[in-house]
Amino acid sequence: MSKTDSGNYFEDFSVGQVFTHATPRTISGGERALVQALYPSRFALYSSDEFARSCGLPTSPVEDLVVFHIVLGKTVPDISLNAVANLGYAELRFLVPVYPGDTLAVSSTIIGVKQNSNGKSGVVWLRTIGRNQHGEPVLEYVRWVMVRKRNPDAPAPQTVIPELAAVVDDVALPEGLHFRGYDSTLAGAPHRCADYEIGEKIDHVDAVTLTEAEHMMATRLWQNTAKVHFDTGQRPDGRRLIYGGHVISMARALSFNGLANAQMILAINGGTHANPCFAGDTLRAWSEVLDKRDNALRLRLVATNAQQGFDLKQDGKYLPHVLLDLDYWVAMP
Repeated sequence: MSKTDSGNYFEDFSVGQVFTHATPRTISGGERALVQALYPSRFALYSSDEFARSCGLPTSPVEDLVVFHIVLGKTVPDISLNAVANLGYAELRFLVPVYPGDTLAVSSTIIGVKQNSNGKSGVVWLRTIGRNQHGEPVLEYVRWVMVRKRNPDAPAPQTVIPELAAVVDDVALPEGLHFRGYDSTLAGAPHRCADYEIGEKIDHVDAVTLTEAEHMMATRLWQNTAKVHFDTGQRPDGRRLIYGGHVISMARALSFNGLANAQMILAINGGTHANPCFAGDTLRAWSEVLDKRDNALRLRLVATNAQQGFDLKQDGKYLPHVLLDLDYWVAMP
């Protein structure tokens, strides 16, 4: 009996299957330092304990996307080790802030499967929950991923496509968080929630050329072992696919220029990795304001491959330079 694990393939998944993922992870301040080395992230709530205390929190929490990456990384050996590509997200809620010293454990339930028409792969939908050491859910989301088949002749399963909410409606500030003592000067910009208009589009101006080394460092940091991110033999073109979460974090960091007071991601309504991303691509980002509530903005964050302007789709399809289309809620004074 083999003692190694080649991962699950599409025909290994069935609706209702539950995975308790290995290797719980205790988060330290080291993650914060590495994230700030990898991404130009400058949001004050995640940078300063004193700033976080002035907003009612006990200390600076772990950045929301760090929690997302760690939780997603735990699922990879069971779900997406043999993935072709990660496709999208929905119904993502950050439920409880995570602080250095917390330990995260992760489980997932398969909620949908659909074989692709080529018979060589299929799409798997899963609902994932990350919990802290007290058993409290800190993050919950649905994602769908394209996974190779081990045997192309294996029969196709019955198609089950889950119905997913288009918008997370029950967004709220985490317990204790307030903006009564908020210092816009320290945060880096004067523009608050009331200063943004629905339909407004913001070019975040800055650009970053992605490198192999930074991407692999980031992907290892999240303990994401998906073969397409490391093994150039996994794709016919011989190129190493950049982890989609790396694109999300880079685009979110770039959005500081124009959205410096968007301090915390509350929820992600939906997200699509529209086109593959590779080392050498130059990433730019822009945002559109979709909705607003007290202390919350709903934003569309779009990452592109070097293209400026606000073009997104043509004839209902994403343009080839669009890498990411992310619909999310942020907390803002």
